[in-house]
Amino acid sequence: MSILYRGIPLLTSLLFFAVSQAWAHGFAGKRFFPATLAVDDPFISDELTLLTNHIREPDQVTNEFSVAYSKRITPNFGFELGETYQHLKPNEGGSKNGFGNLEVGAKYQFFISEVHETILSLGLDAELGGTGSRNVGAESFSTLSPRFFFGKGFGDLPESVRFLKPIAITGVGGPNFPTRNSNVTTTVDPVTGDINQDIQRNPTTLNWGITFQYNLQYLQSFVQDIGLKEPFSRMIPVVELALSTCLNANCKGQTTGTANPGVIWFGKYLQLGLEAQIPINQRTGNHVGVLFQMHFFIDDLYPQSLGRPIFR
Repeated sequence: MSILYRGIPLLTSLLFFAVSQAWAHGFAGKRFFPATLAVDDPFISDELTLLTNHIREPDQVTNEFSVAYSKRITPNFGFELGETYQHLKPNEGGSKNGFGNLEVGAKYQFFISEVHETILSLGLDAELGGTGSRNVGAESFSTLSPRFFFGKGFGDLPESVRFLKPIAITGVGGPNFPTRNSNVTTTVDPVTGDINQDIQRNPTTLNWGITFQYNLQYLQSFVQDIGLKEPFSRMIPVVELALSTCLNANCKGQTTGTANPGVIWFGKYLQLGLEAQIPINQRTGNHVGVLFQMHFFIDDLYPQSLGRPIFR
């Protein structure tokens, strides 16, 4: 973690040398969609993300350090890999450390409208059960998650409301299907020899999220130059809502999640993001957490090798 924070000043300095031009990742016409922190992006790309998450939950403090890599197979189809290391500090008892289950995914970007600044994609994610540590709650069963993604910029609005043109929204939604309906724990009473079974159902949930963005570079370049200088001219104020609703079992109808206001700073090769994590209800938590992101645009760092689709 100390290495990560020592590198932040150097990465920030590199960002300030970025030049303004259109790049391969996250574009629909003039609209640049950044890689958001809590809600998955609607586009495919060659990118590497490092994410630090600190949040106080009802029964513990959680620190997560995540890495995710996405790679385009074709210009419109790609895969993703992700892993998270967790440090849990419960209110009672000692700390726990370990890796979560490995996450893999595929995404197909089937529609882009440059005029209407729109991206639509379909995806399938899988959390591979048994690949993580039970010490931090990694499940032994897998979870399959089909997804629908969208991104929409409002640059096609009329000139009468031109200051709304920098606005964009992105979103994702889809169910999580566990591959095992329930977990059965069997215990034997050491005195009587009675066998007891505890059955815990694994619910199907609906993950859904939306982001609201205001791109200051879009404002400067395509609406009106209001005199912003770097680094402010490359900032995107953003609010993300990352939510999950239980669809069955004992938690049916219950929703948890966070509202994440923050800001994203993007350059040609790198992006930094910082957001607060505000629980939407007491079921989620009672304290505000923090998300910090370092995001590398591999398609611009290595455009002739790692950063291009395998099949063009």
